Amino acid sequence: MTETEHDKTVRKEPICPDTAISAGLALCHVCKKVCPFEEQGKLLCPRCGARIHLRKTDSMARTWAFLITAAVLLFPANILPVMTVNSFGVYESSTILNGIIYFFQNGSYGIGLIILVASIFVPAFKIIGIGMVLLSVHFRWKSWSRHKTLMFRCIEFVGRWSMLDIFVVTLLQAIVDFAPLTSVEVGPGARYFAGVVLFTLFATVSFDLRLIWDV
Repeated sequence: MTETEHDKTVRKEPICPDTAISAGLALCHVCKKVCPFEEQGKLLCPRCGARIHLRKTDSMARTWAFLITAAVLLFPANILPVMTVNSFGVYESSTILNGIIYFFQNGSYGIGLIILVASIFVPAFKIIGIGMVLLSVHFRWKSWSRHKTLMFRCIEFVGRWSMLDIFVVTLLQAIVDFAPLTSVEVGPGARYFAGVVLFTLFATVSFDLRLIWDV
């Protein structure tokens, strides 16, 4: 079994003398064992048996695919209703923006601000931030590598909090169930929003952060 073309390309490129590649080491992405290059002849980790790559295979392509999908899903997630409330036979649909406006109009500025940040700003920040990192790697922008790394780690950390709206809608559906008097149904916008969160999470997981330092 021979090395992949991606591995050969990474090894031929000029790299920082303090990297693991320059020291003849590679990381197993499954069990995190550091393996010397001589153990990489069969491209299998001696501990778990997984294939070893100098960098995640097709990391850029997979991350772009997940990111573009998340960006496309973001539009119906904010336009379509996330939930429909049935109160005594009267159905009322609500989007994310409608919910934010409702809380602000009723003086619940704290809740409205939390939903605004978690449901609008955070997904947009993640998509824009990951896109900037991918563009910097594609066009080989060598400046601000440390800042881009820190930003990407922040995106990974705050990504899980984007499910706040989905959690609230699910909780309401479970608690407010007095059919046929009152009930809450999950709208199509919630499914699209969940897709946005999942695909941005997939994008952060599939991207190899070390590519920032390889340019």
